[in-house]
Amino acid sequence: MSCSCTEYIPAEQGTIIFIGSTTENPYASMTPAIVSRCRVFEFKSLSEEDIKGALIRAAGDRRKGLGEYNAVIDEDALNHIARVAGGDLRTAYNALELAVLTTPPQADGSVRVSLGDAEQSIQRKALSYNEDSYYDYLSAFCKSLRGSDSDAALYYAMRLIEGGCDPMLVARRLVVHSAEDVGMSDPNAMVVASSAMYILEKTGYPEGLIPLSNAIVYVCEAPKSNSVVTAMNAAKRDAREVRDDEGVPPYLKDNSFGNRPTKAQSGKYKYPHDYAGGYVDQQYLPDKLKDRVYYKPSDYGYERTVKSNRKDKGKLK
Repeated sequence: MSCSCTEYIPAEQGTIIFIGSTTENPYASMTPAIVSRCRVFEFKSLSEEDIKGALIRAAGDRRKGLGEYNAVIDEDALNHIARVAGGDLRTAYNALELAVLTTPPQADGSVRVSLGDAEQSIQRKALSYNEDSYYDYLSAFCKSLRGSDSDAALYYAMRLIEGGCDPMLVARRLVVHSAEDVGMSDPNAMVVASSAMYILEKTGYPEGLIPLSNAIVYVCEAPKSNSVVTAMNAAKRDAREVRDDEGVPPYLKDNSFGNRPTKAQSGKYKYPHDYAGGYVDQQYLPDKLKDRVYYKPSDYGYERTVKSNRKDKGKLK
């Protein structure tokens, strides 16, 4: 005898509680099927004041902290650890613990952690300028890059680094400005800046400052254009604000049967490689945005070539 029955079982009953934490971008590093079923919360780096407060509590906590050592932490030592930790409380805790455990006690049995002890425990010397001056130098470096003054940019970069700033911070800002302020006027600027950052990371200080300086001069002397940033912001604004009920044009939708769409799938799609120069005029944006022009190449550097190519294709509007 046989029988059959059908029972409705929801595909997702919500009976699994999954909590994960990662320093990577979950949308890029995790399986999309998992991310789509999760509520993602973004945690920001802690402020220096938050870290200082946590260090003070840890130094006085006899049960879970370092209170039994009667540690006294100098204000400038606290400030240094909090600043150099870069928003990471674990790094700050480790530095404080090492400083307390390796500092000889005083005659009264207490342990006093000085700025020098803090520098040794976190392996970074204190900046030879105050916090306000640090941000002023960093701002001057960025504006000198944008203003094409390689002498000033080199000076402010070295002033930051010699004052105790991590050279990688300078390198990261350089990469961003190579994209933001040079952009498509010289696409090679971003390659040079990224290569310098990679070499600096692999070779360290001081040898890594040579390729870094090369890249600073290159980015400064390159023609400037922010057309890509302007295009990005305009596209981002439309992506957020324009309601597109129809979505992607049918002939542009996903094709699972190879690189070239079948006749049934393509509809009005024109395969560019079937046309001279590998280009054919057709609508790619949704109907509501079909006349939008986000990227407008400038007349500087490589963008002159891009503008000329667009003109030849009749794409300039």
